[in-house]
Amino acid sequence: MSQTGFQTLHGMVDILPDEVTKWQYLENIIRETAREFHFSEIRTPILEPTELIARGIGQLTDIVSKEMFAFQRGETNYVLRPECTAPVARAYVQHRLEQRGGAQKLFYIGPMFRAERPQKGRQRQFHQFGAELIGSALPEADVEIIRFMMSVYEKIGLKNMSLQLNSVGDPESRAAYRKALQDYFRPHFSSLSEVSQTRFEQNPMRILDSKEEEDQLFLENVPLITGYLNEECLSHYQKVKTLLEESGISYTENPRLVRGLDYYTRTAFELTSPDLGSQDALGGGGRYDLLIEEIGGKGTPAVGFASGMERIMIACEALGISLGSEPALDIYFVCRGEEAQRWAMQAIREVRNQGLSATLDFSGKSIKAQLKDANRNNARFAVIAGETELEQQLFTLRNMVESQESSLSLEEILTHIKS
Repeated sequence: MSQTGFQTLHGMVDILPDEVTKWQYLENIIRETAREFHFSEIRTPILEPTELIARGIGQLTDIVSKEMFAFQRGETNYVLRPECTAPVARAYVQHRLEQRGGAQKLFYIGPMFRAERPQKGRQRQFHQFGAELIGSALPEADVEIIRFMMSVYEKIGLKNMSLQLNSVGDPESRAAYRKALQDYFRPHFSSLSEVSQTRFEQNPMRILDSKEEEDQLFLENVPLITGYLNEECLSHYQKVKTLLEESGISYTENPRLVRGLDYYTRTAFELTSPDLGSQDALGGGGRYDLLIEEIGGKGTPAVGFASGMERIMIACEALGISLGSEPALDIYFVCRGEEAQRWAMQAIREVRNQGLSATLDFSGKSIKAQLKDANRNNARFAVIAGETELEQQLFTLRNMVESQESSLSLEEILTHIKS
């Protein structure tokens, strides 16, 4: 505890009332887009078995090797979920969601946790929304997921974006590419970073993801996976590109894009924005046909994406895009004296029963201070009540925007405001 009291943990941020409106606005856009695309919401626990994340994402990923918040209680190993695709896949298998019939279209919104170095747009508790389409191997499913993702950003108003696209192949293609990468990097092994040396044997494709300075020289002439895709993967990739073009979605092929998680196969994509600075990723995803079988289910094709919500906030701030404003308060009751306060406590129930929002002062402020508080709370109207108003049952209704006043009964006030 600091001298000023308890503080948030390093990398954890409070979302205060003035900011919550932006989050609600963004969440409403996501949910409305999900409704239009006929995706159903799924909510998984924040705690998951450590083994699920390790097997699903891959032991050599940065997430599993050094970024998980993991602990043991009794005989069980837990982890705060660092991403949501593996948990959604676990829920799909556990609850036999394939029995609902057809491909399952699921989306989620929620907090994730990674023990990485906090920086702008990257906290230890962060928020993602994403979608998974489970049970279809068709390239149309890949494009549907990308269209969902792009539609959210279009509704927000973000335009300065680039969709990066690649295919990371299937197990057969990856085996050939793995050998080509090892042959290429082997003469330079001693010059690679320590993390890339670790990846060399088990997952050399992850070296392409390296941000280490000593690796960059060797990445310039690295073999590209597109030269090792088999006919089936090439055909799938070509169909995805054709469908994107027919959908009016522009993209840039990036043969070095491999994504950071081991469960991806075939399509991989990432959405970036220069408005985010050096950490320019808004979101991304791809096809993960191996994941569900890896965690104990039947082999099931699937594709999905995840996007960081804090990254969207940063991009919107840079571009001056408003993420909504706090809804106006309908009525603020301004009370002179204890009897007026008691009356307002009863009247406010009737107001709320009519579907209007209302509040009153709970700290004993003066009339002048109450009116200032009404302004601060963005109230449309103030209803002023005192001894005279209670005797006559006529109350002063002040239009806070136009500074006009009239004397009305409570029933007349409600009729006026609702009209």
